[in-house]
Amino acid sequence: MPMKIEVRYFAAVREVLGCAQETLELPEEVRSVTALRALLRSRGEVWAATLAEGRAVRIAFNHVMTDVDETLGDGCEVAFFPPVTGG
Repeated sequence: MPMKIEVRYFAAVREVLGCAQETLELPEEVRSVTALRALLRSRGEVWAATLAEGRAVRIAFNHVMTDVDETLGDGCEVAFFPPVTGG
């Protein structure tokens, strides 16, 4: 059964990718945040560079910051944004 999720991009990530949000129907093999990030990187150069492993990109899963690999579910939301600095 196909799974649809909401993906949002904020701040510099949004500007570089030229996309603020999208609804994705995921292939069967993409069932985690890590797999989603890999899928998005496969879109090409700017996506690969912006979402590269080791790159400082924060991830929120269903409105909660996460540092762990979350399991995706139908209707969930994943957001990508740069680290926030204060001053």
